Amino acid sequence: MSRIDVDKPLYDVNTFLGRFRHFAWMSDPRTCILSDDKLRQAKTLIEQYRKGQEPPGTTSDQVKYAMKLYSSAFHPDSGELQNFAGRMSFQMPGGMIITGAMLAFYRTVPEIVFCQFINQSFNALVNYTNRNANSPTSVAQLGVAYVSATSSALVAALGCKSYWTKRAPPIFQRYVPFAAVAVANCVNIPLMRQNEIAKGIEVTDENGNAVGRSRLAAVKGISQVVMSRITMCAPGMLLLPILMEKVEKAYPAYKRMKWLDASVQTCMVGCFSLNTSTMKRFEPALYEEMVEKNKGKVPEKIYFNKGL
Repeated sequence: MSRIDVDKPLYDVNTFLGRFRHFAWMSDPRTCILSDDKLRQAKTLIEQYRKGQEPPGTTSDQVKYAMKLYSSAFHPDSGELQNFAGRMSFQMPGGMIITGAMLAFYRTVPEIVFCQFINQSFNALVNYTNRNANSPTSVAQLGVAYVSATSSALVAALGCKSYWTKRAPPIFQRYVPFAAVAVANCVNIPLMRQNEIAKGIEVTDENGNAVGRSRLAAVKGISQVVMSRITMCAPGMLLLPILMEKVEKAYPAYKRMKWLDASVQTCMVGCFSLNTSTMKRFEPALYEEMVEKNKGKVPEKIYFNKGL
């Protein structure tokens, strides 16, 4: 039996389906509940297997599972164990809880401020955890990105609420969270990746040899990350308001049970997230991995203007 190349994806990432399967496998939310000891054991097995020194009797299934745990929990550049909440495997459960809260608690200014603060804090943690280690970001830059994203989200949320309260049907107020999330992503991600935009990211040929640095590749990758983040949250945040508006009209008492409403919407967001948390990464997958994970496997179509 041929040996597994633990440094390459198990699936063909040159195909649409292969990218989907790879990132669904890598972002499995079940892996986020495993202990640090279990994750470090997986890393040790990968390192041993890479050297041909794995324990006798190690099966291919064990190696593949260790690859899955390693990919989901360790930074590909530094090899460090990522913090729990910043891992991609926590995106579905973490995003589900926060999005459910934003959709349920949108009626008052304090509710909006609190939910947007929590959401942007979570986003900042994810961006910091998955930062490009080859383009380090200073603490000051991280602070500016966090404050700017939080401020822009609050301005968008409170501005839309004020405008729609006076000039639009009540259902439009339910779209305040989506407007805030979309605006904040457009601000937060480019600021978090500003070093890559300014200095470019390393690009390689098909053999993994560095051929230069490209600002164009960074800009293209970051723009697709922004769009994928907005697309990921769109189904739940655009469709649930319509459904919940009908439910509240049919059952007026339901509107007064805020925590039940929050629980129901969180579960429903989870149903959307099971599909969209992988969709977030699989279509612009190589570009997002290039920018956020910097594995250096850049599609050939962006080699032009590599001197930019």
